[in-house]
Amino acid sequence: MREAPQPGPAKETAGAVRLDVWLDVACLFKTRSEAQKACRGGKVEVNGQGAKPHRTIVVGDRLRITRGPGRKQHVVVQSLAAQHVPKAEARRLYEDVTPPPTPEELAVRELERHFWKARVPRLPRTAPDRRERRRLLREKEGAD
Repeated sequence: MREAPQPGPAKETAGAVRLDVWLDVACLFKTRSEAQKACRGGKVEVNGQGAKPHRTIVVGDRLRITRGPGRKQHVVVQSLAAQHVPKAEARRLYEDVTPPPTPEELAVRELERHFWKARVPRLPRTAPDRRERRRLLREKEGAD
């Protein structure tokens, strides 16, 4: 007699987990939706090929994640998990094999840091309230 399928969450294939789920569980992205956006945007490669969020990964896969302005993080999958684990345990899911930055890259990062500190803050994104509008008008009239 055939067994009835067990109700519950969909099973992952034996020894494989969805890429977006694993990236979230391994704390490489804050949320699963951020991991999905990165995959769809071409920011994540698995074994040298672009990867979609639904791709399954296995132990030994090499991931390359593009971060920030030109920085790349290289990761080797050490173990799999489909559900959240404590952060200390999540760090054991992968081995970070990112090469250390060159002196030139460190210099560029330092320049970027100084640039963003010295940058003039932008105007607020919300419309000014009555008091702020009147202050702006006074400043304009005084400048004429």
